[in-house]
Amino acid sequence: MSQSSILSVLHGRASLRPDDVAFTFTDYDRDSAGVAETLTWSQLSRRVMNVAREIRLHGSIGDRAVILAPQGLEYVLAFLGSMQAGLVAVPLPLPHRGSTHDRVSSVLADAQPSVVLTTSASAQDVGDYVDRAGGDQARVDAAPKIVAIDAMDLDGTPGEPIATTADFPETAYLQYSSGSTRLPAGVMISHLNLQANFEQIMRTFLAGANPVPAGDATFVSWLPFYHDMGLVLGVCAPILSGHPAALMSPVAFLEKPSRWIRALAENRRAFSAAPNFAFDLAARKTTDGDIAGLDLGGVHGIINGAERVEPATLERFSDRFAHFDFRDHMLRPAYGLAEATVFVAAGTWSEDAPASYFDADELGAGRVQPCAARKGTSLARYDLPQSPTVRIVDVDTHRQCAPDVVGEIWVHGDNVATGYWNRPPDEQQCFGATLADPSPGTPEGPWLRTGDLGFVSDGELFIVGRIKDLLIIRGRNHHPEDIEATVQQITRGRVAAISVPTKSAEELVTVIELKERSDEDLPRWLSEVKTDVTSAISNAHGLNVGDLVLVPPGSIPTTTSGKIRRVACVEQYRQNQFVRLDA
Repeated sequence: MSQSSILSVLHGRASLRPDDVAFTFTDYDRDSAGVAETLTWSQLSRRVMNVAREIRLHGSIGDRAVILAPQGLEYVLAFLGSMQAGLVAVPLPLPHRGSTHDRVSSVLADAQPSVVLTTSASAQDVGDYVDRAGGDQARVDAAPKIVAIDAMDLDGTPGEPIATTADFPETAYLQYSSGSTRLPAGVMISHLNLQANFEQIMRTFLAGANPVPAGDATFVSWLPFYHDMGLVLGVCAPILSGHPAALMSPVAFLEKPSRWIRALAENRRAFSAAPNFAFDLAARKTTDGDIAGLDLGGVHGIINGAERVEPATLERFSDRFAHFDFRDHMLRPAYGLAEATVFVAAGTWSEDAPASYFDADELGAGRVQPCAARKGTSLARYDLPQSPTVRIVDVDTHRQCAPDVVGEIWVHGDNVATGYWNRPPDEQQCFGATLADPSPGTPEGPWLRTGDLGFVSDGELFIVGRIKDLLIIRGRNHHPEDIEATVQQITRGRVAAISVPTKSAEELVTVIELKERSDEDLPRWLSEVKTDVTSAISNAHGLNVGDLVLVPPGSIPTTTSGKIRRVACVEQYRQNQFVRLDA
């Protein structure tokens, strides 16, 4: 397989379909109605080559090119141009003005880029930020060069390629993990990883018995390009598949979730993806008037991934848009992680085959005990994939678990990265794991240890939660996602369930985001919320709540993909840093 596969495909499409639209980005900052900008395949190919030639003036083969730019077509050009120049692309979020963005600072120190790519409008702020983040290092000759993509001669006639396939480094880009439990680490994604995972995605979602011809579907995305799912869905998959992309920014979605729903209806055979919270937000915030006259019957599918999939959310989303011809089978729960490029497994949601329910106490003890509907913990179903290979493994013995036994999810395949950038061996132990006594047909290694708990039942895969996030209270294991799901049925907002040590034991603390109210009944309302939540947790999980922390929206620290940073929550709680509505 050619290491330059995505670039070779791009230039091939420019030759065969020069005038077809490849990317459309709708900017809602300049006009609330949206201003669309497009790139054809030939424009994209030419601009990528010109960006690459400029980048090579500021770096050599294998150097890192950090991208700190707003969501837009310039970001796409920066990413592809970096790889075309033979540099390793490092997509990152643009820090806000005056930000002390620790995550980006740690990545800059780790990646040590030779160039930082941005836009003219952001160049001054990015330069100031890089200076602050770099300290003394930013004032020496090794400081990265700040380059604005839109200041280049993008449409000039490109010369000969500045790097050949043989010149490209094995690593195409560094996908820095979210850092929910530790400092972010750069996953080294190769061209082979990207191509292999794309083919796995296509077989699961867009091929099979009714393959979608090139150009006959549209990737619709508002996900940030610096996140693994946003990068693959919004940038890489359109090029590799030949399907055009209709893009917007995360802020555009958050300001008005109906923009996403409208884009799904207005683009041919739309295929999209979002974290679980986005489905709840879109269902709550989209009015019938927002999408009046639109038909969602042509949607090909929407992935629910990047965080734990809540079956109740899928049900609410499907019901909310049913009278716009949205059908439940269009929802595709999915599981993946950056260390496997992005995708591992997926299922198909159907109200005729709803979520399965399992006894929460038994799951905490590592056993699987089904229970009646609406009782216990509800889990989405996933098809056990053939590629990549997935096994459930005992954490201590490294032997495969029997069906209906909870263990760690291990993954094997060409989509699995080789390791973390610039990290010592003791921080690379999730890669290259070996199975003890593998079953016939199961490779001994190398395996990726995901750190996620799951099990196989009746041939289907179920995801339970993160190993490190387990709450151990009074000697019993509890998965925080289960408790958070219980609370969200009442509050509908983001919730963090954490375990905080006291003098005698660990106690449960729940941090709950609530939309603030200014009426005179605020104290009474807060008291009712506390009573309802306390009762629900006691009834569903047999737990007493040590403290309920009611906070405004946006108070709970999260990763770039929206996952809750529970370790940070614990620290903020212990330092009394949450601004409480009930203070």
